[in-house]
Amino acid sequence: MAPKLEYSRADVRRQFGVAERQLRSWEREGLIPAAATYSFSDLIAIQALVKLRESRIPPRQIGRAMASLRQKLEGVKQPLAELRIVSNGRKIAVQVAGQRMEALTGQILFDFDASELGGVTSFPERKPSPTLLREAEAWFQRGLALEETGAPAEQAIEAYEKALELNPEAAGVLVNLGTIYYRLRRFPEAEKRYGEAIAADPGYPLAEFNLGNLCDEQGRLDEALEHYRRALALNPNYADAHFNVALLCERNGESLKAVYHWKSYLKLDGSGPWADIARRQLERLRQSVIV
Repeated sequence: MAPKLEYSRADVRRQFGVAERQLRSWEREGLIPAAATYSFSDLIAIQALVKLRESRIPPRQIGRAMASLRQKLEGVKQPLAELRIVSNGRKIAVQVAGQRMEALTGQILFDFDASELGGVTSFPERKPSPTLLREAEAWFQRGLALEETGAPAEQAIEAYEKALELNPEAAGVLVNLGTIYYRLRRFPEAEKRYGEAIAADPGYPLAEFNLGNLCDEQGRLDEALEHYRRALALNPNYADAHFNVALLCERNGESLKAVYHWKSYLKLDGSGPWADIARRQLERLRQSVIV
């Protein structure tokens, strides 16, 4: 599905596997707005927060680091959405111009792994400046708006391509391009863009999930299952991935695995027509296996 302009709190909780209490904690620290709905930029920030939480970094420390970045980097208003935020042990760092900078002190960090030094023949290409990132975001938002209003697909593709010219590693843009090509049944182009999104951000479960859908559509079921499982490895609470894995497990005759994934799906999304399907499938399986 193409990204929406607004996402409900329920959408966010399901997509990222976070509790309402966690959202409120981030709101209290000013990391995300206290709102009933979120923009796509808010989702980018939330994705960064989820990764920092996995590194056991407290919200208060994240808040201090973001305030420091706003002071140190002119023009950056929303660091979590505009910059690539990473954890360096128990510290927070940001990728700036191809280098890693510690968020609180501004110190440049050099942490090359010794095994990689033999393959380094040149310095990395410089990352886009904050100005280019904002321009890329503007083209990205234009692409979203064109999709939402039902404009011809080529217009949205053109907007996204311009965003990529400014920020070639924009994983969200690459995923959206892949999804447009998928809808147009231009599968080789869709697969190429999804693969580029995974290369740009290996921790992006949506890219793995969408690539799984593409393989599933083409009958490449073993590959589809592998991509769905990778999505779940990145986000064990990815409800839609559990749903699709359950279907494939049933198709492969792996009833007990299917039961596990149907139950996992229902724990994450227990209402609506898809939940009804999951319950019917689970009940059918209960008639044939011991649960």
